[in-house]
Amino acid sequence: MVRDTGFPGADAGDDFSRQRRRAEYARLIAWLRREPEDVNTVLPFDAVVRALGRVGERRLGLQSIDVASIVGSVDRTEDFDRRFRPTSARLRQRWEKLATARRRGESVPPITVYRVGTMHFVVDGHHRVSIAYARGDATIDAYVTEIVTRISPEGVTQHSDLMRKDHYRMFLSRVPLTGSRRDAVTVRDPWDYAELAECIEAWGFRLMQERGEFLTRDVVAQRWFDEEFVPVVDMVRAAGMLRTRTDAEAYLWLAGERYRLVRRHVWNEEIIERLRRRAPR
Repeated sequence: MVRDTGFPGADAGDDFSRQRRRAEYARLIAWLRREPEDVNTVLPFDAVVRALGRVGERRLGLQSIDVASIVGSVDRTEDFDRRFRPTSARLRQRWEKLATARRRGESVPPITVYRVGTMHFVVDGHHRVSIAYARGDATIDAYVTEIVTRISPEGVTQHSDLMRKDHYRMFLSRVPLTGSRRDAVTVRDPWDYAELAECIEAWGFRLMQERGEFLTRDVVAQRWFDEEFVPVVDMVRAAGMLRTRTDAEAYLWLAGERYRLVRRHVWNEEIIERLRRRAPR
């Protein structure tokens, strides 16, 4: 435990220096562990919302929010690390001024944040958030505006997650699966979503040619899942193939290999058996 001197200004200065050291230690430890460069950086609000797809917003008013849920910023991503420790000594003057006022018991106005899922992004009040982290506060008062997004923000923890979400959002715009159908189609490589969308659109085009009528994307997505995806995945799992891959990854590999093997868009037990012999272990 660090003991205070009883002089608010001096103690605020010590707090700032301590947080700066912690920021540098965290950066060094991440480098030694060879962690991704973005693991300890503040999430940028615009990039997150762009990846998820902004639908709308609603004002929720004044609330008490968890300090630990504040992980991003609208426009100050370079000034603080992921735990809002200052990354530059140039922030010292204002930081210490607010920290001193806080130690003297002066009132501190609420911050302003955007809420995306369970995450909060600071619009106004970065220094107050930094001081709250430094003081070990559990909660902080904030004016909250909730952002409604097209896809769920669940699973977003660092910059690299945004590419996966962005590709997934674009996939759903091309293949508008819903409910349990949407949840069942997942891949780990973001680029596979684009390849899978191409595959489904081609399947839908062939279906429209056979029927001689136009089908909407919603209808194609639903029929592909029920008439193509589910039966193929059932055959694959029954054959004990590609157990380390998700259902969508297994389907994508099989669809590509089938065409290379037989040059036809059909499925039967003979084709599955031939593919089983070619499947990676």
